[in-house]
Amino acid sequence: MHLVVQQALEEDVGTGDVTTQVTVPDGVIAEGIILAKETGVVAGIPVAMATFQTISKEVQFQPHLKDGQRINKGAAVARIWGPAKDILTAERVALNFLQRLSGIATQTARYVRAVAGTGAKILDTRKTTPGLRFLEKYAVRMGGGHNHRMGLHDMVLIKDNHIRAGGSIAQAVQRVRAQGIGLPMEVEASDLEQVNQAIQAGVDRIMLDNMNLAQLQEAVALVHSQKERDQKPELEASGKIDLARVRQVAMTGVDLISVGALTHSAPALDMSLTITDLVARREPEGE
Repeated sequence: MHLVVQQALEEDVGTGDVTTQVTVPDGVIAEGIILAKETGVVAGIPVAMATFQTISKEVQFQPHLKDGQRINKGAAVARIWGPAKDILTAERVALNFLQRLSGIATQTARYVRAVAGTGAKILDTRKTTPGLRFLEKYAVRMGGGHNHRMGLHDMVLIKDNHIRAGGSIAQAVQRVRAQGIGLPMEVEASDLEQVNQAIQAGVDRIMLDNMNLAQLQEAVALVHSQKERDQKPELEASGKIDLARVRQVAMTGVDLISVGALTHSAPALDMSLTITDLVARREPEGE
């Protein structure tokens, strides 16, 4: 996290915050408050705190709530106290992190509420902002969602192009097993024939890609009909699933629903930082 914060500050501050340096006198101590301008779910408070304290250890950051909690429009997210110059220099980067991550958490919470009671879990995808994946996937968890694989290294996911290049689902799965890779294995299926092939291959999970509701129901029934198999694969619905459709998808009986929009299309949750008081002005030593 600290490396990401440092890079973000270097990008924004560059050689120095020119406006703040020339307009704010040295020694001014300010108190400020971060307010939510929309109702949502908060995420990124530790990142915002790290942003201010990377600029100056003198800045005190007092959260009013924890990540994952719901906040109403107009409520306080955190109180800040410290050198005015440092607060103003860190303000935009800290708010960018808070707004982006809270937006993802809020978006995720909407999907989670939409499928409540169905037994289906909401998953994220790898459609994240380069360099911010671990933070954005953290925000998904704060919104009540679950993480799919973190990257290419922690799960075998055989998708359509792997199947084409590898010859078939069976051949691709066989090559994975021949290498002795001890990772969970998922196969993408675009039709019921491929679902059956994946079942026969004994994979851990099947991604049902861009299937309509009838196809999803048939896939669920096909898996449940495999009475001779002790370990039935999980079924993950994927592809253009929005809030208007997600509950219908969940009602088909799938175990998981992956939604790229949790991260790639989540609107930021609007917040602002307002200086509420100039607490003191420190005079330079020796005067």
